[in-house]
Amino acid sequence: MHAPLLQPSSSPSLRGNNQGVLSAAASGLDSFITGQGGDLDRIFGHAGIDPEQLLHPTLSLALPNYCQVLEEAARQTGCDNFGLRYGEQFQPQALGLLGYVGLCSATLEQALINFAAAFPYHQHSTLIRLVDQGECYRFEYQVRHGAIVQRRQDAELTMGMATNLLRHVLGPQWAPREVAFEHRRPEGWQEHRDVFAANVVFNQSCNALLIPKQDVVGRAMPGHDPMLLMLVMDAIRQLGEATPAPDLLDQARQAIAAMLPHGEPALEALAQRLEVSEWALQRQLREQGTSFSQLVDQRRQALALGHMRQQRLSISELAPLLGYSETSAFSRAFRRWFGVSPRQWRSASLN
Repeated sequence: MHAPLLQPSSSPSLRGNNQGVLSAAASGLDSFITGQGGDLDRIFGHAGIDPEQLLHPTLSLALPNYCQVLEEAARQTGCDNFGLRYGEQFQPQALGLLGYVGLCSATLEQALINFAAAFPYHQHSTLIRLVDQGECYRFEYQVRHGAIVQRRQDAELTMGMATNLLRHVLGPQWAPREVAFEHRRPEGWQEHRDVFAANVVFNQSCNALLIPKQDVVGRAMPGHDPMLLMLVMDAIRQLGEATPAPDLLDQARQAIAAMLPHGEPALEALAQRLEVSEWALQRQLREQGTSFSQLVDQRRQALALGHMRQQRLSISELAPLLGYSETSAFSRAFRRWFGVSPRQWRSASLN
């Protein structure tokens, strides 16, 4: 292992840790929102983001706020495919350090490997991996933050970013073998097929690009620069590696969200996922001022509100996603949370 080439004190922009996502991920977002007819003050204000942060690509944005600003931009501009269009024009250079990790690599295959390896420093609470499937590489991506429910726009943006890294070398006509998204098929799904020039599937377990190996193995990167690669890899590590691991509550929220579609969560199953004993989990939750049942209820409430705002699922479709075996049980819980039935809430939100 070589010693770090940049020290944390060598530049003001490198002080502090990335505890969400580097603001380079939102490069040009303000002008893109304006181009789509959006009101920057309303959209950034609703998402709790200071536009000044976007001027400094190595500053950190909270990941929930970042995902929220994309969803809010889609809603307020009326552009349902906002993330897809933003990603379509997002070039690797605009990603800052992460983009140059790919661009400075020796080959396109190595660029994908380096990109996936560096991504956790660029963005936390996220699955990112390059899986060897024989004839193809499967580039997988999924936000795994317990507080984030709506993440469609971010997923489509990220798949567009990854595609553009490949097209930077292979040309604008290059197409993956297949593109997968975890969210439901949107109304304007034909645009996804046109943007990627490939088969696009929805309701999958993970967002992914299927990349033929023959397209990337041995393909030289035109901007290969080994010294600059070392510099940017060290810099991005310094920004991200010292970030503390998610606390127990956040880990529990993420695990509960993953368990709900499979039925009523159990304390024993949650403890196994978190690799702690049941009594230790209960004690730690109690010390945090909550309990297992409260945590499950809070997760259901947050997830229900997120899905209801998206207007994509019927009430009967939503209930099992929250672990309810009967729609009536979900309706009773929703009335307890918000004082109205799900149908009343949805009707009022449309007016």
